[in-house]
Amino acid sequence: MKAKRQPHRTNLSSALQPFPVVSCRLIAMALLLAGLNPARGTGQPWIQTEAIFSPEPWHNHASCLVETRRGDLLACWFHGSGERKSDDVRIEGARLQKGARQWTPRFLLTDTPDYPDCNPCFLIDQHNTLWLFHTTILAHTWESALLKYHCADHWERNGSPVWIREGLVHLSPGTPFVEALSNAVPHIESGLTNAQWNEKTRGEVTADLLAMKVHSTNELYRRLGWMPRAHPMHLGHRILLPLYHDGFSVSMIGISDDGGARWHCSQPLIGGGNVQPSLTRRRDGTLVAWMRDNGPPPHRVMSSESRDQGETWSPVIDTHLPNPGSGVEALVLRNGDWLFIGNNSESGRHSLSVWRSRDEGRTWPFRTTLENDPAEKASFSYPSLIQSRDGTLHATYSVAVGNGTSFIRHAHWNEEWIQAHQVAEP
Repeated sequence: MKAKRQPHRTNLSSALQPFPVVSCRLIAMALLLAGLNPARGTGQPWIQTEAIFSPEPWHNHASCLVETRRGDLLACWFHGSGERKSDDVRIEGARLQKGARQWTPRFLLTDTPDYPDCNPCFLIDQHNTLWLFHTTILAHTWESALLKYHCADHWERNGSPVWIREGLVHLSPGTPFVEALSNAVPHIESGLTNAQWNEKTRGEVTADLLAMKVHSTNELYRRLGWMPRAHPMHLGHRILLPLYHDGFSVSMIGISDDGGARWHCSQPLIGGGNVQPSLTRRRDGTLVAWMRDNGPPPHRVMSSESRDQGETWSPVIDTHLPNPGSGVEALVLRNGDWLFIGNNSESGRHSLSVWRSRDEGRTWPFRTTLENDPAEKASFSYPSLIQSRDGTLHATYSVAVGNGTSFIRHAHWNEEWIQAHQVAEP
């Protein structure tokens, strides 16, 4: 029987109560609760945060954020009593009008009755059409995910967007995909002799190898299970949809050159647990994919590059950035700097940081703490990151508290805040 949708609500001040982090954020929060504006427009560093809705015992996760042309924000996430095994999971959204401090009441974006809908992400294309991509889980396993899309033209109005068309993203990984997995098997098998791997790691790698050996030849298995997470990218008329598969534990880019009518598959990105890619583009056109690490240690953000607009990719490598098996996102700023947001740990989601690069992601020497719970009881994860038209930065991310409640938090800051509180990485 489904749980009745009457989530517990707390008052706004408790929803905004921050966890222990850097002092600048505590000051900004105190000003916000006192009804004062942070020092915007003064060149002084500032940050403000707020809960999009009050903490509740429901599961709220995997948000994505976009901005309208007039400066309003639209966020989405999935909400329910669980994830892939809970048939009440649906995609919700809310808006924050430019200059406002409180988000609108939540609204429904889409819900497939009696099936879980998970992993939403937004794209605004060159015609200002809003795309919502997400998965519907057919058989309570991630491998049974069905990839869907919804489109809206007049989405900047208040309330939930009105979808004018919707459908499936049909993907057909073929012989090149099967061959790529087969070629990767010997290298992955060699890792099983690593004496430092524990039994859990060996079991996970063995399961991935089984999928590569057995399921890669199953056409239906190959065509299902592809899921989005981070923002898609458009290059002129080309749409790049970053995807991953939990069964194969690899990533892939869905590519459309005709406005989403047809899709083809990139070469798979295979590195042993590299999933949930986020894409950035260098000045010379090189694409860089930044991926969560679900594989064996060391637990690092994984990376790959493409020089042909996403069709083929370099071997996946570990970076020096830590990752505990959690979503990440990278962003190219208008001044040429790059930002990366993720968990600053290999073993937990209790600390969320922002790194800055001045050489297009080749090094990340500066880090700023956005969230940190020294007691390691709270979780901050799956961030979505954008730069708004006024040059400031926005992030949304999941917050799970030790008492079993969760919500989506929005953080808004200027570049001066990053610069004032960054520390040099070794």
